[in-house]
Parts: sequence; structure tokens; C-alpha cells
Amino acid sequence: MSQFGYAIRQLSAAQKSAKGVSLYSRYVNRPAGRVLAAAGYGMKLTPNQITLISGAFTFAGVVMIAVLRPSPAAALGIFAALVVGFALDSADGQLARLTGTGSAAGEWLDHVVDCAKMLALHMAVLLSFYRFGFSDPRYLFLPIAFQFTAVMVFFGGILTEQLKRAARLRNDVDGPAPAAPASTLRSVALLPVDYGVFCAVFLLFGSRDVFLALYGVLLAAHVLFMVAFLVKWYRELSALAR
Repeated sequence: MSQFGYAIRQLSAAQKSAKGVSLYSRYVNRPAGRVLAAAGYGMKLTPNQITLISGAFTFAGVVMIAVLRPSPAAALGIFAALVVGFALDSADGQLARLTGTGSAAGEWLDHVVDCAKMLALHMAVLLSFYRFGFSDPRYLFLPIAFQFTAVMVFFGGILTEQLKRAARLRNDVDGPAPAAPASTLRSVALLPVDYGVFCAVFLLFGSRDVFLALYGVLLAAHVLFMVAFLVKWYRELSALAR
């Protein structure tokens, strides 16, 4: 059996729970990441190297957003860079599980790159709006608000998980709580806040009015989910103290 085939088999048998994951991530991004992780395994790449390659693709897309005049060709290039970067972001964790080389430093690097990605993407959209026809302050507010909500959800989710992990250690609970079965309805509901869907919106980057409308719709979804997530996480952490 080839190294690639071996890696695919092992990864297919050791997938993370699909709970809290949108349909896109479950059926598109994770399988794509699995293939890339298997390819990385065959090339003897480390998870951290995959993380850095992921960041390179993503930031290539960020630069294109900021400097290229919106057009169908630019939209296709931006989408390709972002979606490959996202698939590689899934691949690094899968490769770490396959090779047993996960580490605190690797997790830190992955989260730092993810945070930088969120900050940079919306700053690039802000620059594009300003440079190419949306100088009205009302439009410039959209990427600022989107950046705020995206970072709040990212930080809140990471911090909540770390605090839950610390609580389990204090209470001498081995490992995470058993994952509940994945809900298809929840997976569908999470699509508006899935990063893969956000990447797909850039396919319409050449049609500025359409892109602006969809960007605004996703912003509204992120605001609603941010409020819901913050309330949920606070209640869960409050329950741990009882």
C-alpha cells in the first residue's frame, strides 16, 4: 500500500466529531483536508509546515483583495487562494493526529495564524472598499464590524474550550466530555458563519453590489450568532462553577 493510501485509510477512520460543524466543513473542507494531509504525509511535511503553507495561501488571497481591482478573474484567484488555505488549515490538524506529533506549540501556531487571517481579511476588504468606489463611511463600517464579530467568536470559542479543559482537570475528569451526535439541522444553520461559505462569497467579488449585499448578509448572521454563542458559553461556564 502506498503512503498516500495508508494515510487516507488511517485519517478516514480517525475523524473528529462532526458536532458543531457546518455541512461545508463536514462534507467539503474536511475531506479536502484529508487528501492534503495524506499528500503532506507522503512528502514528509510536518503539521507546522502545513500550517505555514496554509497561511501563505490565505495571505496571498488577502493581498489580492487589497490590491487588485475587482473583476471576475481577481474573484476566481482570491477564492482559489482562500479555499485552498482553508483546506490546508484542516490538513495540519489531521496530519498531527496521523503522525502523533500534535503539540502545544503547534496548536498555538495554528490559532495565531487563524487570528491573523481573520484580522487581515476584513482589513483587506476595508482597503478594497476604500480604493475602489465605496468611500462612503457607511460601507466602510461593514468590514470593521465584521472583523469585530469574527474575532469575538474566535476568541470566545477558544477561551471557552480552554476553561472547560481546565475545569475537567481540576475535577479529575479524564478527557473531553462525550460528543453528542451531530445534528443535520445545526450543520445547516451554521452555514452562514462557516469560513468556507465566506470564501465562496469572493467568487462574486467582481460584482461589487452583489458582493456587498452578501457580505452584509453574512455580517448580520455573524452578529446574531455572536450574541447566541456568547450567551451559551457564559451559561456553560457558569454551570461548571456550581
